[in-house]
Amino acid sequence: MAKYRLVLLRHGEGAWNKENRFCSWVDQKLSSDGIKEAQNCGKHLKALGFEFDLVFTSVLSRSIQTAWLILQEMGQEWVPIQSSWRLNERHYGALIGLNRAEMALNHGEEQVKIWRRSYDVTPPPITESHPYYEEIYNDRRYKCGDVSQDNLPKAESLKDVLDRLLPYWNEKIVPELKSGKMILISAHGNSSRALLKHVEGISDEDIINVTLPTGVPILLELDENLHLLGPHRFLGDQEAIQAAIKKVEDQGKVKSAEK
Repeated sequence: MAKYRLVLLRHGEGAWNKENRFCSWVDQKLSSDGIKEAQNCGKHLKALGFEFDLVFTSVLSRSIQTAWLILQEMGQEWVPIQSSWRLNERHYGALIGLNRAEMALNHGEEQVKIWRRSYDVTPPPITESHPYYEEIYNDRRYKCGDVSQDNLPKAESLKDVLDRLLPYWNEKIVPELKSGKMILISAHGNSSRALLKHVEGISDEDIINVTLPTGVPILLELDENLHLLGPHRFLGDQEAIQAAIKKVEDQGKVKSAEK
């Protein structure tokens, strides 16, 4: 029997997800499809009888908006939300804003997969000449966090994401779990993958093959030592989920017409 249970998910589709661009720390709202994904996620969680006591999000709008829509569909708008940059998407550095399929054409699909999915490979860092540098580093949301703006990352590997996420997991989320609260974490593809790697004990080599679709809830059932009881489990129509996973994997491939 599980001692603790929580639901983790990657936010609904954002505008740049639809355009197949590295979004990272550029703030984007959900696309129309992303809104539907979040709403459907809330309806499904309600049908399964979930009742949340606390929600954690990143400080990026697509994560927060997803949480709002889910709670609205569940009739649980009153549930408190806590947001932290430590749950942000991975910082893709100089790759931010670039199209994944075009990158695959220019650099090869394997290199793009390594940039997207590997554990300890860091992309080239963002510089002040990058078109989105000022938008990110002058954003007020990073002036009130628990780290100085000078110490914010300029690029991250998945390992870096896990390193900045773990203190928040251990100091903020775990105590709430252990107090008996049912928790929803509305995060991002890579912050969710980093957390799964930690709780599930996924190897550095195997994490490259873990892909998370947008807007699909993942149920985590943990023992008293916060170890996962069995592999993570996607909630919903499994055939549709596998199709969504393939869609995400194909984002880093050269389009057929370009091959």
